[in-house]
Amino acid sequence: MTKAQERFEIYDEQMNPIGTATRTETHARGYWHRTFQCWIWDRSGDKPALLFQERHMEKDTFPGLLDISSAGHLTAGEGIEDGVRELEEELGLQASLDQLVPCGIYKYEKFLSSGLIDREFCHVFVLEGRLALDEYKLQPDEVTGLYWMPLEDVRRLAEGQPLTWQLSGVSLQADGTLRPSEKTVSAADFVPHQRDYFEMILQAIEECRGQTE
Repeated sequence: MTKAQERFEIYDEQMNPIGTATRTETHARGYWHRTFQCWIWDRSGDKPALLFQERHMEKDTFPGLLDISSAGHLTAGEGIEDGVRELEEELGLQASLDQLVPCGIYKYEKFLSSGLIDREFCHVFVLEGRLALDEYKLQPDEVTGLYWMPLEDVRRLAEGQPLTWQLSGVSLQADGTLRPSEKTVSAADFVPHQRDYFEMILQAIEECRGQTE
């Protein structure tokens, strides 16, 4: 089965199930569907930071841009716990749902330049990272790099401040190894998300920090 043929459970705007549709139909007709999203954060450096993945240049949406640490669609019949597989598939990270901290369900709606309509009920989680960046195992057709961004700069990004930032991370090489990488970025280098979306994530991380510090 190709990705285009995958079937998603589809919903009305109040999240009532209304049937199933293929991935292609879902995005062509703008059906609401479910996704799993997990942001990895770290407190071990000088400043707490959020992990962004660099999307592969051949992705059909937002190629080469920085985005959620790990995310994916939930197919028909899957529960939220099945979404955790994305962490292992994209990053080589094994985790269970009870290790993740839920942020909530975020309604995301985007009209893409290709004419597609992406309407998602995003089940959003955060997870404190325990690995060095070179210990991750990236899915080469999905992810080409990982970069840390200090939480204070994520907040500035969410506020729309016209700044540039120097990010440190790793870049996937042709031989499959990860090498240290520095990247100068602006808001145009990130997949766009609303301010309240980032605020939800930052609030969840602050609560995690407050419980353990």
